[in-house]
Amino acid sequence: MRFLRNNGLSLVMFGMFAVMLVGHSCSGYIEHNNDLAERGQSHIEFSPYLRSGAFVESVFENWESEFLQMAAYVLLTIWLRQKGSPESKKLHGKEPEDEDPRLHQHDPNAPWAVRQGGVILAVYKHSLSITLLLLFVASFVVHAMGGTADANDHLRAGETHLTVFDYMTSAKCWFESFQNWQSEFLSVGVLVVLQIWLRQIGSPESKAVAAPHDFTGH
Repeated sequence: MRFLRNNGLSLVMFGMFAVMLVGHSCSGYIEHNNDLAERGQSHIEFSPYLRSGAFVESVFENWESEFLQMAAYVLLTIWLRQKGSPESKKLHGKEPEDEDPRLHQHDPNAPWAVRQGGVILAVYKHSLSITLLLLFVASFVVHAMGGTADANDHLRAGETHLTVFDYMTSAKCWFESFQNWQSEFLSVGVLVVLQIWLRQIGSPESKAVAAPHDFTGH
């Protein structure tokens, strides 16, 4: 029970992710076979569908947008401010996250990388943004690989097979990416602005209900 209490937020979020992924795969499987039937082709079984370019492309084109949005948000909030938003740093002064971690090098409770210092600390203090950017790049590449496989599955007789580079430089690839990227940045921008005036009692993502609209910071 203590484990569930201490990890409830991540467990529920990953649980919801798993449920949605199952729903995505099942509905995508039905839609893919409907598409095959319309083209006069035989349907495929569920397991081959999960390994198909169509499914891989549909999953990773969404993942890439999430990781891009999170990486951009982590980096942009270092320098940019939004008056009245709890998602922003205060308009003036230093925040705890700006503190030089080398001041805690001898703190036994500090993370191992902080106590090690040097290059390890230099990497560790940027590890969140680095990891998110690597996840974005990896998702984009797998998206392109899946999209390439799916495009080649739809080629007519005599047409030349695409390479991953061909697909990555195609309008289709960028259409799939931009349609997801724009929605991610819109949703974050809306959240940042709405939190200036609107509240949710009990949520750390909201200011205190009684806080003035122009109160800035987290």
